[in-house]
Amino acid sequence: MMKRTAKELAEAIGARLEGDGAMEIAGVATPERAGVRDLIYVEAAKHAERVAASAAMCIVAGEGLSLPGKTVLRSAQPKVAFAKAAALLLERAPIAAGVHRTAIVAPLARVAEGVSIGPYAVIGEDAHVGAGTQIGAHAVIGAGCWIGENCRIHPRVTLYANVRVGHRVEIHAGAVIGADGFGYAFGEGKYWKFPQAGIVEIGDDVEIGANATIDRGSLNDTRIAEGVKLDNLVHVGHNVQIGAHTVVAAQTGISGSSVLGHHVVVGGQVGIADHCILEDGAVAGAQAGIPTGKTIRGGQTVWGTPAREIGKFKEAYAWYARLPELAARIKELEAKLAGN
Repeated sequence: MMKRTAKELAEAIGARLEGDGAMEIAGVATPERAGVRDLIYVEAAKHAERVAASAAMCIVAGEGLSLPGKTVLRSAQPKVAFAKAAALLLERAPIAAGVHRTAIVAPLARVAEGVSIGPYAVIGEDAHVGAGTQIGAHAVIGAGCWIGENCRIHPRVTLYANVRVGHRVEIHAGAVIGADGFGYAFGEGKYWKFPQAGIVEIGDDVEIGANATIDRGSLNDTRIAEGVKLDNLVHVGHNVQIGAHTVVAAQTGISGSSVLGHHVVVGGQVGIADHCILEDGAVAGAQAGIPTGKTIRGGQTVWGTPAREIGKFKEAYAWYARLPELAARIKELEAKLAGN
């Protein structure tokens, strides 16, 4: 925990201070679990009673919420402001400290000052690791990889050769980046492996979940732009392009050569076939199935399989739910017609 005063937090997160600025804050919590020195937040008036009953004395709150007796950090976006404050109050557990004696660092690897490398990690030839980066136990950084500054590479992450990783990237345990894409050509009665000669490029401030997999490009490259967040068990196929600040939830699969624009939102267990386009700001609801070559227009929300605009999906689903009733009515009508 890293202590801050309410005034310091308000200034750091751009909130308006109401109350005791000298109050010392030492942590974050839910209203029910919070102690006197914990910070909590409230977005909606329906939760005001929970917050008022909390032991916490400092609250991040939206406009118009009255909280007598509490010190308030007033923000138009309380959840965002709370997240910023939490980053200042919570010290993250280190992944590694120093270079462990069992780590294997190739002679031609370039490891900057302040890099930490955990037990049995391997850094390949010509790899570059930027200052302040931490690499966990049993991680493998392939030959020719480039990793920027202040990255967090958790245990058992594998980067194949020549992967490019920007600054402040976090890659969680078990992720595999740069494996060959699933590309084959059928001929003469068997499958021939198609070249997988591209690389993976990952921009700054990206977070990649546990056991996610990102394939290297085939003849082009696979690119993940800055600020992208991939959940656990997401698969990104070869040549996929993902635009800035797009979020993809768990168990989603994105097939080769699909393109996602910036600020796209993809729910859990979505299946995106090859050569699809999700334009800027598109939303794919959980378990949507997007068939080969389909384009989802910017700002559009789709759901279902095959994916369709959410209003049309709801209308069709309402009729689907009535099928047993409609079938019974049809049988009744058929019986009456047969009787005539």
